[in-house]
Amino acid sequence: MAAAAELMLEVALAMLERDGRWLVQLRDDIPGIVAPGCWGLFGGHLEPGESPEQAVRRELQEEISWCCGDLPFWFRHSNPQRIAHFFRSSLPLPLDGLQLLEGQDMTLAGLDELAAGEVWSPRLQQSRPLAPSLQLALETLRRNP
Repeated sequence: MAAAAELMLEVALAMLERDGRWLVQLRDDIPGIVAPGCWGLFGGHLEPGESPEQAVRRELQEEISWCCGDLPFWFRHSNPQRIAHFFRSSLPLPLDGLQLLEGQDMTLAGLDELAAGEVWSPRLQQSRPLAPSLQLALETLRRNP
């Protein structure tokens, strides 16, 4: 049992809000990655020895070239495959103040759009579904706004 716990995948994800809309990332269409071609949250895997907060800060820098300020812990969710640490904060920059360095697109989506289960990609000119981690964050946001 201890060996299985040591192999548990851990991720840290950021739920960032600006003017009542939430920053989401359209994941690449690469087979084998988690939720390919779906809208998810910025963030990623913890490196060895890294705390969840360090990981999410590193990932935000790597994925959108943003060095965030206050980034409070929101909640933790685990299943047999992984442990996910969610952080929630405001986004002080406009969308054009970020540089997309990973993924196919990013946008600010409203709660109604997210609740519909798909988000329009300005870059691809099509709607794409939500990744399970984004669905989980949305359900948690609805329960505890």
